[in-house]
Amino acid sequence: MRTFFTVWFGQLISALGSGLTTFALGAHVYESSGSVTNFALVAFFGTLPMVVLSPLAGVLADRWDRRRIMLWGDVGAAFSIFLIWLLFAGQEAGYWTIQTWYFYLPLFLGSACSTMCYPAWSATVPLLVPRSHLGRASGLSELSGSLAQIVGPILASALLASIGLRGILVLDAVSYLFAVVVMVFVRFPAPPRAAAAPGAPRSLKSDLAEAWSFIRERPGLRGLLMFITSIGFVVGMVMLLINPLVLAFTDVQSLGRIATSAGVGGLLGGIVTSVWGGPKRRIVGLVGFPIIAALVLLLAALPPNVPLIAGAAAVFLFCFPLISSSNQVIWQTKTPPALQGRVASLRRVVFQSIGLLVALVGGVLADKVFEPAMMPGGALAATVGEVIGVGKGRGVALMFIVLSLMLLTSVAVVWLSPRVRNVESELPDVLPSHPRPMPTADAATAQTGTAAEPRLASTGSSES
Repeated sequence: MRTFFTVWFGQLISALGSGLTTFALGAHVYESSGSVTNFALVAFFGTLPMVVLSPLAGVLADRWDRRRIMLWGDVGAAFSIFLIWLLFAGQEAGYWTIQTWYFYLPLFLGSACSTMCYPAWSATVPLLVPRSHLGRASGLSELSGSLAQIVGPILASALLASIGLRGILVLDAVSYLFAVVVMVFVRFPAPPRAAAAPGAPRSLKSDLAEAWSFIRERPGLRGLLMFITSIGFVVGMVMLLINPLVLAFTDVQSLGRIATSAGVGGLLGGIVTSVWGGPKRRIVGLVGFPIIAALVLLLAALPPNVPLIAGAAAVFLFCFPLISSSNQVIWQTKTPPALQGRVASLRRVVFQSIGLLVALVGGVLADKVFEPAMMPGGALAATVGEVIGVGKGRGVALMFIVLSLMLLTSVAVVWLSPRVRNVESELPDVLPSHPRPMPTADAATAQTGTAAEPRLASTGSSES
C-alpha cells in the first residue's frame, strides 16, 4: 500500500492548496457582486467539464497509463490557477477591471484537468489496496477533503490580510506542483484489459456502451446511482447556499469559523471511516447517515446564529465520508477492474449533471423565488414566515427545510426497493482479495516488448 499512501499524500497537499483558493475566491465573488446567481455561475463553470469530459476521461483511464494522466492533470490544474493569478495581477497593474465572467475559462480548464484525474485514481485504488481495506482507503480520501475544508478557511482568512488573494493563488499552484513531483516518482500496476476482437479497434462509443450496459443490466446498481445522485443534489444545494445563509446575518470571519467547524466534522467523519471502514453491510450506512444529515437541515428553521450553524454544519459533513465510503466500496467490489475507469466516469457524469442543475437553478430559486417570498410582505411571510421568521436569509432557510424533506423521501424509496437494499448480496464480488502484484522488469518487457519503468517497492498487505 506504499504507493497508495504516497499518492494520497501528494493529493492531500494539492487539496489543501485548493481549499485556500475555493474559500478566498468564493468569498471574493459573492462580496464583490452581492449575487447568489453570480456565485452559482462560478460553480457552474467549475462543474461543467465534469459532465462534458468524464466519459472521455473514463475511457482514457481504462486505455492509457493512469499515472501519466494524473501527472499531466495536476500540471494543467496548476496552470489554471496561474491564469487566475494573472487576472488579478493585470487588474492591479491597471490593464482591466475583473468581471465575474473572467473566471469562467480558467475555472473550466482547471476542472477539466481534475476531471481527467478522477477516474484514473478511482480505478487505480482497488489495484493498490486489499479488498478488506477499501473502506479505509475511501475514508482517507474523504479525510483529505475534510482537512482542506478545515485548513482552507482558517489559513485563507489569515492570509488574505497578509499576502492577499494573489498570494493564496501562488500557494495553490505550488501545492499542485508538489503533487506533480510525487507522481513523477511512483508507478501504478497495469489493470487487466478487456478482451477485444482481433483487428477491431474499440471506439469511444463502444467502450462507453459497454460500461453503461454493465450498470443498466443491474437494477441494484442503477437504483443506487439514482439514490446517490439525489443525495448529491441536496449536498450541492446546501454547499451553494450556506455562504449566502451565513453572510445574510454575519461577516466573512464568522463564515470562516463555520466553514472550519464543518471541516472538523468532515475530518472526524473521515477519521472514523479510515479507522472503522464503515458498517459491514454498506447499504445500512448509505441509508442511515443521510437520515441524520436530513434532520440536521431542519435546524435551519431556528433563528440563525453562528454556534448553531457551525454545530449543524459539523454534524452534516460528519455523515458524508461514511456515506461516500459505503457507496464507493460497493461499486469498487462489484465492478470488474477492466471497467472501473469507465463506470466511475459515468457515475460522475450523472452525479455532476445534478451539480450543473444546482448551479443553474439554485441561485435563481434563492434570488427570485424563496428570498422574495420570505421578506416582510412576501408571499409566504404570513404563513411560513410566522414559524421561521422573515427577512434576508430566511428564504434560504426554507430551502434547507425543503431539501431535508427531499432527502428523507429518497431514503424511504431506497429502503423500500429490495433490489437496491440487497445489492450487496445479489451481486457477486469481482475483485480479488489482494492487489495485483506489480510486474517485474523482465515480465513487463516480455509483455510489452519495451523496458519497464522503475517503480516503488511493493510493501504487500494481508487481508484481516
